[in-house]
Amino acid sequence: LTPAQAMYHFISGYTAKIAGTEEGVTEPEATFSACFGQPFLVWHPVKYAQMLAQKMQENSVNVWLVNTGWNGGAYGVGKRISLKYSRAIIDAIHSGELQSAEYTNYGVFNLQIPTAVTNVPAKVLDPSQAWQGSHDDFVGTIGKLARLFQANFKEYADRATPEIIAAGPQL
Repeated sequence: LTPAQAMYHFISGYTAKIAGTEEGVTEPEATFSACFGQPFLVWHPVKYAQMLAQKMQENSVNVWLVNTGWNGGAYGVGKRISLKYSRAIIDAIHSGELQSAEYTNYGVFNLQIPTAVTNVPAKVLDPSQAWQGSHDDFVGTIGKLARLFQANFKEYADRATPEIIAAGPQL
């Protein structure tokens, strides 16, 4: 991720409520928790994101956004990404494989997706290829998710730079 993308996604804190971990939840439900710990934040989330970006710069580190959650379709059709594949992606980060990988752009979210990772099927890497439904359903679902991100980020936009805001999904 670029520093602005890392800041945007850190501020957003996108995750999901999962059946069995949340009372009353029977299927995965998108939710957001700023900096992945909103109830415990003392300062505005943008301040924590600025601190993250500063540490990224000072230490010349890369930040990776790894989907360890749902893939392949809506609840009842798709499924959790295999732990085996999540581990292989993390191994590729640690080994440096992803530093030299080829990437493709993931449209609405403007994220770079590797075209290949050792021991991970290519269709797992690209949500549009993993989708087990119609193209129209996929486009509708991506649009819905992008609108959730945008609605959530309105709460933080007043203190975010234009670069951070632009790092979010664009419809």
